[in-house]
Amino acid sequence: MTNAISRLLQPRSVAVIGASADAGKTAGRPVSYLVKHGFAGAIYPVNPKVDRIGELACYPDIASLPGVPDVGIVLLGAERAHLAVRDLAARGCAAAIVLASGYTETGEDGARRQRQLIEAAGSMRILGPNTIGLVNLTDNIVLSATGALEMEHFPVGGIGVVSQSGGILGALLSRAAARGVGLSKLISTSNEVDLELADFIDHLADDEATKVIALYVETVRDPAKFRNACLKAARNGKPVVAFKIGRSEAGAKAAVSHTGALAGADRMYDALFQQVGVIRAQTFGELLDIPAALATGRKLQGKRVAILTSTGGAGTLVSDDLGMAGFDTPAPDAATAEALRALQTGDHAVLDRNPIDVTLAGLQPALLRGAIDVLLKSDSYDALTIIVGSSSLASPKLLAGAIQDCLPNSDKPVIAYVSPHAPEVGALLTQRGVPAFPAPESCTAALRAMFQVAQLQPQVEASAPVAAVAVDDLSSGSLDEYQAKQLFTRFGVPCAGERIVSTPAEAEAAARELGGRVVLKILSAEITHKSDVGGVAVGLTADTVGARLVAMAAEVEAKAGVQPRRFLVQEMVGGGTELILGMHRDALGTAILLGMGGVTAELFKDTTMRLLPPEGGLSRADALAMAQALKSWPLLDGFRGRPKADVEALVTAIVAFSQMTAQLGERLVEAEINPVFVLPQGQGVRAADGVVVLA
Repeated sequence: MTNAISRLLQPRSVAVIGASADAGKTAGRPVSYLVKHGFAGAIYPVNPKVDRIGELACYPDIASLPGVPDVGIVLLGAERAHLAVRDLAARGCAAAIVLASGYTETGEDGARRQRQLIEAAGSMRILGPNTIGLVNLTDNIVLSATGALEMEHFPVGGIGVVSQSGGILGALLSRAAARGVGLSKLISTSNEVDLELADFIDHLADDEATKVIALYVETVRDPAKFRNACLKAARNGKPVVAFKIGRSEAGAKAAVSHTGALAGADRMYDALFQQVGVIRAQTFGELLDIPAALATGRKLQGKRVAILTSTGGAGTLVSDDLGMAGFDTPAPDAATAEALRALQTGDHAVLDRNPIDVTLAGLQPALLRGAIDVLLKSDSYDALTIIVGSSSLASPKLLAGAIQDCLPNSDKPVIAYVSPHAPEVGALLTQRGVPAFPAPESCTAALRAMFQVAQLQPQVEASAPVAAVAVDDLSSGSLDEYQAKQLFTRFGVPCAGERIVSTPAEAEAAARELGGRVVLKILSAEITHKSDVGGVAVGLTADTVGARLVAMAAEVEAKAGVQPRRFLVQEMVGGGTELILGMHRDALGTAILLGMGGVTAELFKDTTMRLLPPEGGLSRADALAMAQALKSWPLLDGFRGRPKADVEALVTAIVAFSQMTAQLGERLVEAEINPVFVLPQGQGVRAADGVVVLA
């Protein structure tokens, strides 16, 4: 397959099936663009109604071609495209690019046509259908009908793009060209009847011309293949940046657990991306901003940023946005300030604060060059942001040259914010190795990504083996709370002491046996959210629990229309931190969720997720990382003199819960502990409530 993809991206010969002699038509564009952009190989237009297209001989059918093409671009409609695919496969073509729409995206008839396409291809690879094709700027090979190729010149660079949308490919190609951002390859995968996102990530991970991989993602069809490809890119030192659409979808299905509402499809993508080292672009603009910064190969080792400006207001904009994102913009240390003051030739520059204001820098390249050198050498800063003001418009090449001259002296990130609307200045800087951005927020996104790349450690490879636990006796359907916690106990998750009761007298006896204060709950597999119907009472004693049982039964019947027959009397756990521990499964895989628990779980949504590895449960390192990722982690770690929580016991419980999830596999529809009390160090954890639904 790798050889087929190589031939697809670097063909020596291309057949264009259904080529038109009219370059203004979509069917006329591929041949026109191949010629225009200097394709050095053989071009074989195929059209029985035309003898020549420009200087090229045109052939009546695929069988008449003088040689076997590496790639065939199929411009026929969906009802006939499979015939061309069949003939190309018969000639031994490596891959076909099918542009036609009208396949699975249109319903059952389209699905039938897509099956025809697959059958016709045999072992030949297919890009598409419904694709706009691909562009290999590294080698001047354009196999596409996108109108963006009307442009005369495209900067060539180290960013490879894979998009599941054809239109987006053209948008990125044109935007990158306007901003001076150099691209290597652009591939539109679209319907992905055969070749898909992960195939090209895997290929670009080995491509010498590609330094960063940018993805426009609608869905990940093969999560395992995607994980492996992204991990390969990470091992090869090639950052992957993804913009995933569909963040506003409901995602969280109607579920009996809080976890179902807290997880959702988009959170699963967050977990997947984090674990395989993919940086997520939050806006479409960032899909160019972030790769442009990462393509420099400079990594941000800390969060201290120097801002060098010739316009105070713009410097403040950048400083403010960086501060909101957790970056620091400290004033120069004494030695740095002294070195900056030594450069000053008048009263205009303000060189002892940050932003560092060199008012006349745009007219004095020597001062600018000197200030940049000082700041890059300073131990006070990890990166430099240069504000390009209106004064640069008079001589942008002089400015760009002064900045470029300083780059070899340091490996710290250097970026620019172009304050006036001057895209040509930004493009000039970007092409000279200084990523330039038109908005302060873009500067922040770029630096954040550079910091992430320096810190990123893909986590998906670690796993804990599952020790088999007997589960053959489990019945399908929703378990009641007692049964759920019995299951948790089998796998090693400690639960609070409790007794099943049916009468006030039994409740009083259970309370005396458990000692101290107790909790009373209804016990029902049908009513999961017990608090909502008055089915939970806390702080009871042996003297009060019997009467409360009678009152609870009446209240639940009035609110839920169900008369409870059984109740739980449970020891009341106190002095701990309440967390939620659950699992969520969808097409991407199975994730373990940890978060702030109790009745406020969905309100605060302080959660973190980890996808289970292909085999086994989470490792202890992953479990600890989950706890430390919570905003409420300080509560577990002794915040303001609070006793440190038993984190070791929490980690053990998370691993045990994940092993249960891994062993039960598809049988486990939902499972959740809410709350799990994490007690002070040395006292362990207690599961105080639980939900389990089995298939």
